[in-house]
Amino acid sequence: MVSINVSQADALENDSSALVIHAFEGITKPDGILSTIDSLLSGVVSSLIKEGEFTGKSAEIVRFPTLGKIKPARVVLSGLGKKESIDSLKIKEKSAEVARYLRNIGVTNISIALLSESDTGIPEESFGQSVAMGSSMGLYQFKKYKSQKSGNPEKSVESISIISPTGSPLSALKRGVEKGILLSNAVEITRNLVNEPANVVTPSQMANIASETAKAVGLPITILEKDDMVKHKMGAMLGVTAGSAQPPKLILIEHKGDPENPDNNIALVGKGITFDTGGISLKQAAGMGDMKGDMSGGASVIGAMHAIGTIKPKINVLGVIPAVENMPGSNAQRPGDIVTAMNGKTIEVENTDAEGRLVLADAISYIIQEKGTKRVVDIATLTGAMVVALGHVTTGVFGKTQSLVDEVLKASKTAGEKMWQLPIFDEYKEQNRSDWADVKNTGGRPAGSITAALFIGEFTDGAEWTHLDIAGTNMA
Repeated sequence: MVSINVSQADALENDSSALVIHAFEGITKPDGILSTIDSLLSGVVSSLIKEGEFTGKSAEIVRFPTLGKIKPARVVLSGLGKKESIDSLKIKEKSAEVARYLRNIGVTNISIALLSESDTGIPEESFGQSVAMGSSMGLYQFKKYKSQKSGNPEKSVESISIISPTGSPLSALKRGVEKGILLSNAVEITRNLVNEPANVVTPSQMANIASETAKAVGLPITILEKDDMVKHKMGAMLGVTAGSAQPPKLILIEHKGDPENPDNNIALVGKGITFDTGGISLKQAAGMGDMKGDMSGGASVIGAMHAIGTIKPKINVLGVIPAVENMPGSNAQRPGDIVTAMNGKTIEVENTDAEGRLVLADAISYIIQEKGTKRVVDIATLTGAMVVALGHVTTGVFGKTQSLVDEVLKASKTAGEKMWQLPIFDEYKEQNRSDWADVKNTGGRPAGSITAALFIGEFTDGAEWTHLDIAGTNMA
């Protein structure tokens, strides 16, 4: 990962490959540091503005060499768009865009002139966090399995420095950068897991990676094996794993941030289907390789627990990942089978490709009964219907406790994640009714994401609950 730091200096005396200077839309003449650069470089900035080559619009990135007249080898002008619409998310997005642009032209070290809070309305801590997160996430690549060709070295950015004017305190900016790096590390853990092929990240390997991650931040971890699932009568999860040679794992990572108040708790439950063929209800071959990402929910929980274990919030958090492979082996469950979940409800398996909700059913039942969980947020690549409804831009949000839904939606805005709440009216439950069991695992094509959410809700006995369907956004 790129090294990111803050320093206090004259940005024009910083010996970097590129100095990035942000400007707002509507710029008519260079001012501040740009005025100095303009004077030293024979009016180059004024010319770019006058000729309309740089107007400050958000899509613009313009670079020019400094010809040794100042220490940075080149200056990069980055348009931020309209000043009234600037926020931390836009800084993060622009930082990612600029970092990728500079990497692609071979820049190895970058300096960025700090934008003042008086100019942007963004506190220095937030600015630092946004630059650190945007740059790190923008530069992310997964090339673990690509051979290096001789004579064609990989382009990479080695360091980024945010330059603050002399005389300004650095403490807030440093805190922001540290938090941005911390969160970026957590995101990288998740991305690496999702990008690995399914022959590498099996349920067992997912458990191993979760163990390493938990150990790194000092969190206890428990892994339930198949025999434990049999003991706890997790018929839904056992039914999904029946067709696979890979043993299932139920992974539990625990942060005890408020041990004196055990009811101050929340569980993050992530679907961990490490590969999904659809089982006997086999998927089409086209695009099936993408089903290595059907464990994105579980991967995001592992990444989140890494961040939580580092930040140590004053709340008890349980990270839960039911890790299973859904294969059409000779022992696989069949359409029409009836299984019994841990909470005693019977389920008609109408479609074996609706397997994620089955493993979530038992995982949620377990933590409510055995761990006393009061609040649950589950994250799952659950339904193709979600992609039809909201595409690859927005995550669908469902829940029976509006206060918890509201908290999740508020957090999504802070994090810059687009989410939208969908209804779960009781009338939709009729589609999940079974003639043979308490409930069936699919309600058919109409409102497929809603009926899938309502199925999970059948197993949230007494707990507040919110469900995030990331089927369209897990790779966005």
